[in-house]
Order: sequence, then structure tokens, then C-alpha cells
Amino acid sequence: MKKTFVILLMAASVAYATRIKDIAYIKGVNHYQVIGYGLVVGLNGTGDSQMSILTQQSVASMMKRFGITLDQSQIRMRNVAAVMVVASIPPFSAKGASIDVTVSSMGDATSLQGGALLLTDLVGQDGRVYATAQGPISVGGYNFQAAGSMIQNNFTTTGRIPNGALVQRTPPVQFDNNGDISIILSQEDFTTADRVAEVINKSVGSPVAYAIDGGRIDVNVPKAFQPQNKIVQFISQIEMLQVVPDVVARVVINERTGTVVIGQNVTILPVAISHGNLNIEVQAYPVISQPAPFSQGQTYATEAATLQANQDTSSVVAINGAATVQDIANALNSLKVRPEDIIAIFQALKAAGALKAQLVIM
Repeated sequence: MKKTFVILLMAASVAYATRIKDIAYIKGVNHYQVIGYGLVVGLNGTGDSQMSILTQQSVASMMKRFGITLDQSQIRMRNVAAVMVVASIPPFSAKGASIDVTVSSMGDATSLQGGALLLTDLVGQDGRVYATAQGPISVGGYNFQAAGSMIQNNFTTTGRIPNGALVQRTPPVQFDNNGDISIILSQEDFTTADRVAEVINKSVGSPVAYAIDGGRIDVNVPKAFQPQNKIVQFISQIEMLQVVPDVVARVVINERTGTVVIGQNVTILPVAISHGNLNIEVQAYPVISQPAPFSQGQTYATEAATLQANQDTSSVVAINGAATVQDIANALNSLKVRPEDIIAIFQALKAAGALKAQLVIM
């Protein structure tokens, strides 16, 4: 039975402020993504099959590096799987730092549970090696098959290796102290960008920050903080400033899981809602027709049917405009409907123009 959930994000009358570092980042200071191809060994018969030529070629090439020559056509193994390894290196990571990696099967392996990744080079967009990964894989699930039956929990063809990669080269960071920096909002919004610039200017005491667009704020670094040993202090002060971000009114619906998330600032205009279900049931039963005694008649068998229709108890509920999420929750609870029905109600409210929010259906 599918479970459904309704999440109502309660709106408070007082707006909450957050740090700038939680809603924005400095331009040029980003994670650096790397990727590599490797082999996972030690699988209990759940690796790639003989049909995976890529795995056979990889095993033959690897063993050749150790001075062992194998005939590729004679390789028979189910304990090895070809995988892709991806990772994200944080900015300013020095050589020797450890990072997490994600390992995903690219052949026909059924599970990576119990396997270990062999030494794998992780390269960046420029083709240079930035990290090397190796270690046992944590899958977080299981997949057992026997006699045609299977029991599975989560996906076992993808796993992680915590701290499984060592950084070999500091990734490129486009952070130059040329007298100005740019702050990039994680979610573009003109109102939020203007508020960030206003907060920075009040903190510095002079107009040094300018909102260029809805996602970028340029800041002229004061001369006292332009030396290399002072720029970090200035950025730290900016990151800790409190700002009240503006939130777009939005209702997010996931029809596959029945999840409904109602955000802050969502309002509903005065509207009347009626919701009910009509159930129709048809039952058939045999009817035997027999002739009178000694009448020399024949017995006939026929069928009769009964039709029953009923409608669930439903009433028209008037909503005199919901100003907060709590009002919306109370109005929906008064209908006494299930989360699946709430999804249909929100879609109807949007079509009627009564829902003053963005309706996002996933």
C-alpha cells in the first residue's frame, strides 16, 4: 500500500533571517568534479557476466601491468565489476586531503555489496589526475536471489566509499583579489539580492555593494581589506551577516509518492470546495425457471443483476481566504480528505485561479 504524506511548512508572522553564507557563495569558489573508471573486486558472484567484454578487457589490461598475460576469451569471472567513480573536490583542498566517492556499476553486475574498489585515477575536465580512489564499498542495502526469487532493499549497484579518495592536486579556483568580489545567490531573486547589498552597505558604512541582477552582487573591497592577509577576514565578515531572504509562494506536489509541500506566503482566495466519490456496484446472480409439475415444460437458467450507486458523504466547504499556511491546513482538515484528494484539490484551485502560488508538479 502506497503511503502518502502532506508536509505543511508553517509560516510565522516574524520573518527569519539567515546568514549570507547559507544562501550564497563567492564567485569562483566552487567544488571541482572529477571522474574515473575502475574495477571492483571481491564480489560474491554478483559481478559482470561473460557478456561484458569491457570488464574482460579491463582485467586483462590490469593483469598485464603486473606481468601476467591472460587470454581474454578464457576469462570467466563473476567477482569483478566495471564501475564509474565520481567525486567532488572542495575548493582549496590541499594534497593529501580525503574526500568521499560514489561508485556505480556500468555493466550487468547485480550488486556491489562486499566489493572493494581497486586504485583508480580521478581526472578533471583538463584530463589531469586530481585524486586517486580505493577502498571497500558501502552499499547500504542488499540483494539476494535464489531459486528464481529475489529480495532487494535499496539499489545495490551504486555505493559510496567514505574518505575513499586522496587529493593529489589542488583543483583550480578562480579567486583573484583584484579589489572586488562577486556574491552569487544559490536561488536567484531580485528582492533578496537587493537586501544582501543593503545589509553589506550598512555593515561597512559606505556603498560598496551593488546588486547587478537577481543572482549577483558585486562588492568593492575596502582598501583596508585589500591586502592578501585581510581579504579572508573581510569575506568572513560578509558571510556572517544576517539577511531575510524573500521566499516565492510555491506548492510542490509529487504525484508518484503523494507528497504535498506547502511553502510560506501561500494564500487562497475565497472559494467554495466540494469533493466526493461516486461508487457503482453491479452484482449478478443466477435465476432458475422451472415448469409446473407434469406440464412437460423445460427448465431455463437465466441471470439477473442489481445495480447499487452511492456517493460518499460530501459537503460544500467555504474558505473565506486563507492568509497563512495554518489557515490552509485548517481548511483542508475540515474537508476530511486524504492526501491523494488534496493533490486534486490544489490542482483544481490553481485552475480556478484561487491559489496564489506557483504549483510545481514533480
